[in-house]
Amino acid sequence: MTDRPTPTLRSDYRAFRDITTRWKDNDVFGHVNNVNYYSFFDTVVCGHLMETGVFHYETSETIAFVVQTQCNYFAPIAFPDMITGGLRVERIGGSSVRYGIGLFREGEDKASAAGHFIHVYVNRDTHKPVAALPDDLRAVVDALVV
Repeated sequence: MTDRPTPTLRSDYRAFRDITTRWKDNDVFGHVNNVNYYSFFDTVVCGHLMETGVFHYETSETIAFVVQTQCNYFAPIAFPDMITGGLRVERIGGSSVRYGIGLFREGEDKASAAGHFIHVYVNRDTHKPVAALPDDLRAVVDALVV
């Protein structure tokens, strides 16, 4: 038997992004459907990379492929909740980064959901993994390491 995951705290993360839930995010049970959490995760990671200037979806030579995702759900989120996505880096490999993400309802310190994305960085044209993360990307992810 495995240990049951516990919610992470806001203080466990290095960068943050506000996200507005939408009416269509709710399912028939009155809370945000589980598939939307992965979209929130993607928004937190890619938004940070774009804001820091190390990723542009149309022109960057190095792009990221998601190769693994995982999410633990602790408390419901529902429209019209405002949420904040916390971002951290949990591991850096030669061509990969494991990003940890926590989703927090407004005013709460414990995550309603937390999980990870693993990106493998590849050449845009060949889709082959890069030999090493570009220096500018490496500096941004280094600043997010916990």
